[in-house]
Amino acid sequence: MSTSLRLTALEMAPCDVWFKSSHSGDNGAGGCVSVAALADHVGVRDSKHQNGPAFVTPTTAWSSFIREVKTGRWSS
Repeated sequence: MSTSLRLTALEMAPCDVWFKSSHSGDNGAGGCVSVAALADHVGVRDSKHQNGPAFVTPTTAWSSFIREVKTGRWSS
């Protein structure tokens, strides 16, 4: 894996490890997110741009983020 801060999704993980968020609807609203469970990290990318840029975050940080989202803290 490259050490660049701007990895493409394919540099991070093969296509078969990505899955689309259950909250990303098919309504064309543009809010589609895919994630990949990596060894100690989670990859995040735009589902509509599967070969485009993606980012990686430590699994612990991702878990904290998801926990906060589920509490409703980040809802508008």
